[in-house]
Amino acid sequence: MGTCGSCSSGAGPFSEGKELVEFVYNAHGGAIKDQPLPDGGLKTKCRGCGEPFTLKTFVGKCPKCGGVHAVSPPRCDNAANIQFAGAGYKLPGEK
Repeated sequence: MGTCGSCSSGAGPFSEGKELVEFVYNAHGGAIKDQPLPDGGLKTKCRGCGEPFTLKTFVGKCPKCGGVHAVSPPRCDNAANIQFAGAGYKLPGEK
């Protein structure tokens, strides 16, 4: 299996939870996190508060509670692959 240059931490596109969110956020120097998901995004429910929303980019937040979610490019065809960073998680640079 090939590796991604961003995988040096041991995390990768098949990680789970916070580890996957941080991997996608940092992958390729941060170039992926804000890219739009194919077909307008993935409909899901926030894993923190249960609010339905559409994840439109590879890393996104619940519009109700701000819960951070992500999906990796090789797995972005199925909402079941969306991972949640955990309650209270803040992206780097957020207060």
